[in-house]
Amino acid sequence: MVKGPVVTASDWIAADWGTTRLRVWRMQGRKAIAEAQSDKGMGKLARDEFEPALLDLVESWLSGQGRTLVMACGMVGARQGWVEAPYVPVPAAPGDPASAIPAPARDARLDVRILPGVSQRIPPDVMRGEETQIAGLLLDHPGFSGLVCLPGTHSKWVQVQDGLIVRFQTFMTGEQFAVLSEASVLRHSVRHSGWDDASFQAAVEETWSDPGALPGALFGIRAQGLLEESDAGAARARLSGLLVGAELGRMLKPGSVDNVTVVGSGSIAGIYGDALRHAGVTVREVPVETATLKGLCAAKSILEGARHE
Repeated sequence: MVKGPVVTASDWIAADWGTTRLRVWRMQGRKAIAEAQSDKGMGKLARDEFEPALLDLVESWLSGQGRTLVMACGMVGARQGWVEAPYVPVPAAPGDPASAIPAPARDARLDVRILPGVSQRIPPDVMRGEETQIAGLLLDHPGFSGLVCLPGTHSKWVQVQDGLIVRFQTFMTGEQFAVLSEASVLRHSVRHSGWDDASFQAAVEETWSDPGALPGALFGIRAQGLLEESDAGAARARLSGLLVGAELGRMLKPGSVDNVTVVGSGSIAGIYGDALRHAGVTVREVPVETATLKGLCAAKSILEGARHE
C-alpha cells in the first residue's frame, strides 16, 4: 500500500529489502515523500522475480527519461538474492557505496545499487542490513564510538570506533525464544500473550550475573508450571528474561558499560531497553526505520559525491 501521493519522476528511491518484506521510499534529497511496501521479501522470490517485485511498487515514481537511482540494502544482496553483494570485512565503514553491486535490471529506467553486508573472521559472523542502520546512526553522530545493540530474531551487538564497525557478535535469542515457546516442552507453560515485568526483570538479573545458569533455569519454567498454579504470562516473561539476560551477560559484565545505543522498534526494542535501564545502563533509542532510511541517504550522498569528483 502506498502512503502519501502517487507521484512521478523520483529524485531517487530508497529500498530496505529483507527476507520477508520489501519497503521503499520515494525520495527528494533526504526527504521521503511517499512510501510503499509489500510481502515480497527475498525469501519468496526467484532471481528473475526481484525486478518485477520492485516495479510493482515504484513504477509510478520512475521518470520517462533517464534512469532513477535505487539504493537498496538488506537480504536482496544475499547469495540467494537478486545479485550477491559480497561482505566487506571489519574494520568497515558501514553503508559505503564504493562496494555496492549493480543489480541486473532490464528496465532502462532503473539504476539499482545493492549495498554490501559486513563480515568478521574471528569469531565468524556476518550482518546484512544492520550496517546500513549503523550508517544512519553515524549520519547524526559522525565519529561515534560505542556499543550498539540491534535487537531482533538474530540480535547483534556492534562495537563502533571512530565511525568504523570494528567487531560484532550475533545472538539467536529471538529465534531461541520462538522455538522454545512453540516447539519445546515449554510450550505447555508459556502462552502467546501476557507479560509480567517483575518476572522478566528477575530472570534478566539471574542469567546476566550467571549465564551458565540458563539451561537449568529454562526447565524450571516447566517444573514450576507442573508443581504450582503459575501464570502463563509470567512464564512467558521469565523465558524472555532468561534468554535476554544470558545475552547481556555475555556482552556486558555488570557495571562494565555505561551507555548502549539500541537501534530497533516495537516491543523487542522495549524489552532490551528495559533490561539495560534496570541494570543502570543509560540507553539511547533510535527507531530502526529512521536509522535505515538515514543510512541509505548517507550512502546515496557518498555515491553522488564520488560521481562528481
